[in-house]
Amino acid sequence: MANIHPTALIDAKAELASDVEIGPYAIVGAGVRIGAGTRVAAHVMIDGITEIGERNTFHAGSHIGCPPQDKKYAGELTRLVIGNGNTFFQNITLSTGTVQDQGVTRIGDDNWFMAYAHVGHDCDIGSHTIFANSVTLGGHVHVGDWAILGGLSAIHQFCTIGAHAMAGGGSIIVQDLPPFVICEGNRAAARGINSEGLKRRGFSSDAITHIKRAYKQLYREGLTYEEARSQIEARLDAEPELQPFADFFALSQRGIMR
Repeated sequence: MANIHPTALIDAKAELASDVEIGPYAIVGAGVRIGAGTRVAAHVMIDGITEIGERNTFHAGSHIGCPPQDKKYAGELTRLVIGNGNTFFQNITLSTGTVQDQGVTRIGDDNWFMAYAHVGHDCDIGSHTIFANSVTLGGHVHVGDWAILGGLSAIHQFCTIGAHAMAGGGSIIVQDLPPFVICEGNRAAARGINSEGLKRRGFSSDAITHIKRAYKQLYREGLTYEEARSQIEARLDAEPELQPFADFFALSQRGIMR
């Protein structure tokens, strides 16, 4: 039987796995499903149509499944879907989707969200990402696997953050950040490749060399975006570690940060 504090308010229609822990004064709404091994701390509110996987941890004061901060939202039944093994620290806000997009905000597995982070409506977050304190995502943002966003960074709506990319603290990102690239500043600019992060994740020296070459094609050789994209995609069969670039190019909407 779930371990629910007597002061918590759990709607009778909510679906909780048998070992879920719910802390003091937490609120869980009717449209919520929570998977095994998940812990919900004091004063957390989970509402909306929200599906939460296994082994997630929600620290005090967060609002999960809150309505979209979008003036067009008129109470439609949109969703928030969260995977497994995520950690959400204090005062996190995660919005559901809108019907103007696919109607769902998605968060993958094993992500780390520090205090006061905000994920706007219709965002799609991969797995193994790190959001430092007070990172803010506008609506419709895509964040690839293993991306790291420094504290107080703000991401404009409809931006795409590539896999393994990294933003320094306080970065103001208004265009798409390619995979593997480090950026920082207001407005954020590309500063090189996240070489140390790639080494820690087991990328070979040859793979990192290939990624650096792709970076040079995007930023250093005077090529247009389309020329650089074409040259990088032509190398995919021989250099499969460049696949995140192809995935990024397919999603990019706002033009890349250059």
